[in-house]
Amino acid sequence: QAQLTQSGGGLVQAGGSLRLSCAASGLTFNSRTMGWFRQAPGEERDVVGYWRYVDETPVYGDSVKGRFAISRDNRQNMFYLQMNNLKPEDTAVYYCAASRTTVLPKNPLQYEWWGQGTQVTVSS
Repeated sequence: QAQLTQSGGGLVQAGGSLRLSCAASGLTFNSRTMGWFRQAPGEERDVVGYWRYVDETPVYGDSVKGRFAISRDNRQNMFYLQMNNLKPEDTAVYYCAASRTTVLPKNPLQYEWWGQGTQVTVSS
């Protein structure tokens, strides 16, 4: 049974950093598109970025470019989101996700497996 288990997150002041981790089990980790998404209250789930496994390249949403970094460890089946220079507008529940396909990786509907979500709150 495929499962994604998240850790990390919490409360941080603006300008601070946090690291989210996502442990994958029960799926072929190194052949899956992995994504990070976030959802603020009253808003749609939006892509933070994703790992394009066909060329081992991270791709970022415009709002986090230059501040966030995605990485993965295929040996440990781990997926990470390093968040630097956090802003109050980054406050949301963050999710990791895995997809069988490489089609439309920014669309959350393309992802079959999801982590449980973790709250990130950035105070001003």
